[in-house]
Amino acid sequence: MAFLMRIILIVSLTILCWGSYGPLLHKGSIAMQGSRFRPFLAVGISYFFIAVVLPLILIRSTGDEGKFTVSGTAWSLAAGAAGAVGAFGILLAFNVGGKPSYVMPLVFGLAPVVNAFWSIYVAGTWKNVSPWFLSGLILVAVGAVVVLWFKPPEKAHAAQPPAPTAVAENPIIDSE
Repeated sequence: MAFLMRIILIVSLTILCWGSYGPLLHKGSIAMQGSRFRPFLAVGISYFFIAVVLPLILIRSTGDEGKFTVSGTAWSLAAGAAGAVGAFGILLAFNVGGKPSYVMPLVFGLAPVVNAFWSIYVAGTWKNVSPWFLSGLILVAVGAVVVLWFKPPEKAHAAQPPAPTAVAENPIIDSE
């Protein structure tokens, strides 16, 4: 039971972090005057500390006995590149007008479908796929599309105040 609770807590942390990623990234982009590249640079700096420095510390402190291999490193670099390109794609979606309220559900709704098909293809287990599994994937994809179709309406922008009229420097002289 303790093992299951640890898994649930770690998965919950992941859900919380990934669920807040889009809104936080969007806020960062807006705060940087809509810049596409500055927020991405900040994400990269965060990734460096969390995904480079922290694992180096953990490898040394936990006595990790694994080894770097060419194949393992290549696949892991490919995974990192896919993640980085995906993060950049989210930023680009925000910068062309997408909002976290529908960009992220589309990403996180359709990414598991891609993940499932990729994993089935790599494992060569197409013959083991049940209709129920495929039905679930179709529901996930349809759910993502429904989120886009029924996205929350944009907030109406407040009317701009009228431009100030020119004021005469000396109203008494100008009125004569």
